[in-house]
Amino acid sequence: MTAARKNPHLGTRFEDFLAEDGALEAATLVATKRVLAWRIAELMKKQRVTKTLLAKRMKTSRAALDRLLDDNNTAVTLQTMGRAAAVLGQELTITLRSAA
Repeated sequence: MTAARKNPHLGTRFEDFLAEDGALEAATLVATKRVLAWRIAELMKKQRVTKTLLAKRMKTSRAALDRLLDDNNTAVTLQTMGRAAAVLGQELTITLRSAA
């Protein structure tokens, strides 16, 4: 392979590539939401809680719960996340850490 055709990103971290592209923050938000939605769905299965029952216990609509479980929808409030966690016997924790 010639130097002109060499991949400038070869050997770099994927996070560095996303940061250069300006997509790191969005990708991190989507990844975090996917993990949260997956974890809630797993807890629901383990506890045999249906969507209808969870929504009722959370005092919210099925549509709001569907948004919470939609791993691509990052526009979910902390209140909704916290209520789902509490109803499933969990505690939602959020931390800030140094980016560097």
